[in-house]
Parts: sequence; C-alpha cells; structure tokens
Amino acid sequence: MRIDPAAYVRQTIRNVPDWPKPGVTFRDITPVLQDPRSFRVLIDLFVYRYMGQKLDLIAGVDARGFIVGSVLAYELNLGFVPVRKQGKLPFKTVAEEYSLEYGNATVEMHMDSVRPGQRVLLIDDLIATGGTLMAATRLLQRLGANVIEAAAIIDLPELGGSQTIEATGLPVYTVCSFNESDR
Repeated sequence: MRIDPAAYVRQTIRNVPDWPKPGVTFRDITPVLQDPRSFRVLIDLFVYRYMGQKLDLIAGVDARGFIVGSVLAYELNLGFVPVRKQGKLPFKTVAEEYSLEYGNATVEMHMDSVRPGQRVLLIDDLIATGGTLMAATRLLQRLGANVIEAAAIIDLPELGGSQTIEATGLPVYTVCSFNESDR
C-alpha cells in the first residue's frame, strides 16, 4: 500500500486547542521532528522538490524554519542563512518590521548574509497571515537576493497569508494545510 507523504506528515502534526489564546488551534510540528520516519518524509518532500533547481542558499525564519531549513541546506549542499528575531544577531544587521496575528515584530539578517543575485529559497514552519515571510522576503531583496519561492510545512489558508505572498508574484509551496475547523 502506497502512503501519501504529505498526508503522512499532516497526520503527525499535533493540534493544540486554545493556545496561545482561547479559540486558536496551534499546529505543533514537534511530533514530526520527534519521529525519525515523519521527519525524514518531511525533509525528503522538500529535497525532491528543490534538488533539481538552481539555488544558492536556504534562508530559514526564526525559529522552526531553522530546523527544516538547515537540514534541507545540508541535504542540497547549500549554505544556510538565519532570519532572526530582532536583537539576536551579533554583527551589523538590516531589519524589517511586520504585523502578525497578535501585534508587531521585527526580523533581522546580517548585512553580509547574501550576495546580490543569489537565488534563495525562504522557508518557515507555517504560513498564517504571511507577515513574517513577507518581511523576510523584503530583507533578502534589499540585500540583492532573488527569492525564488517561499516554502512552509503548514498553510493556514483561512488567514490569507499564502494568497498575500502569491499576490506579490512570489511562488508558495506548502506540504499541507489546515482550516480552523480541522481538529
């Protein structure tokens, strides 16, 4: 019997009701990372998608984007660039503020993270409103990078983030999606 890899990963994601606030269902990827088979299937999905593409770097968004992004960079023999929350990087940085579901935040990158013209895949664990990935994209573009796609494990389509990102012309890839009614 053949198992759909994306469905396999999706069924491993834990739903945590009423976190971080009542009425919100948190989609927790920790069980995927804890289970060697699920983690391998997840990484393989990304590897198969990107192994034939000409990429120079993987940029991962703080913090869960670091996990998937760094493993993917290793598997594809590419460098990895962290997009961090404000105040976490020790060298000269560029910053971008953005809005998220519960307020505002800022992400930063080292000024020398990318070179002009480099082809970068941007990755995070989840797309909600799209604010974090949009801010990271703007940072990469300010440094001269060509962001070829925004990727994530989970899409929350009801929050409109993927559509917001795609409306800018940046392609989006996600392994699976959850609606609020999916428990």
